[in-house]
Amino acid sequence: MSLARLLAVALLSTTANADVQFIDSPSQSSTIVPLSEAELAQAWQLTTEEWARYRQLMQGPLGIYSPNLDPLSALGIEAGSLDERQRYAAMQVQAEAARVEKLVAYQRAYDNAWAQQFPGQLRVNLSGSPAASPLSIERLAVFVSDECQRCERTIQQLQTTHTAFDLYLVGSQQDDNRIRQWAQRAGVDRDKVRDRRITLNHDNGRWQSLDIAGELPAVLHQVDGQWLRQ
Repeated sequence: MSLARLLAVALLSTTANADVQFIDSPSQSSTIVPLSEAELAQAWQLTTEEWARYRQLMQGPLGIYSPNLDPLSALGIEAGSLDERQRYAAMQVQAEAARVEKLVAYQRAYDNAWAQQFPGQLRVNLSGSPAASPLSIERLAVFVSDECQRCERTIQQLQTTHTAFDLYLVGSQQDDNRIRQWAQRAGVDRDKVRDRRITLNHDNGRWQSLDIAGELPAVLHQVDGQWLRQ
């Protein structure tokens, strides 16, 4: 057999073996099957007709202005009657309550794990979790920054009033140590952080999204669903 023929046979053999290995690879058998439209509708407790209407709405102006709008909000906003709007609102309250309950439960597990692994360190609130229980309507939101000279005094004064609040460090860059160091400089009470009367949070762009005029510190309270300076 010529050298060229031997090389050709070797190449074909190598290619065939490679094909067999590729087919037999475990990674090829693990595929994610997307949910059907009916399953997506069921996940939101909607009929297939309601889900189709949601899809249609998101292809129009509503989807342009609010591309990440959830189905219940979209259907409620574009409801054809007061009864329909109230029904979607009630469904959304139930869905949001269930979502927050899961987040709070995980936050508790996170807090317990933190206390066991890092006893004595100030705990930073888990990103994405609610800063506090949604039932705590009297809580304040306080936005501060490293460059703010008056922020530390504001935090110290708030603590004397025994008011519960959620502290957000603007420009924290997701650095937990940066928040802890700032809180220690400001004299944040460790016991209040442990009891969640005060929570330490990364701003994550919240301050900018609120579009509230004025400089930091900003002490905000909620009125009819809107955050206003106190």
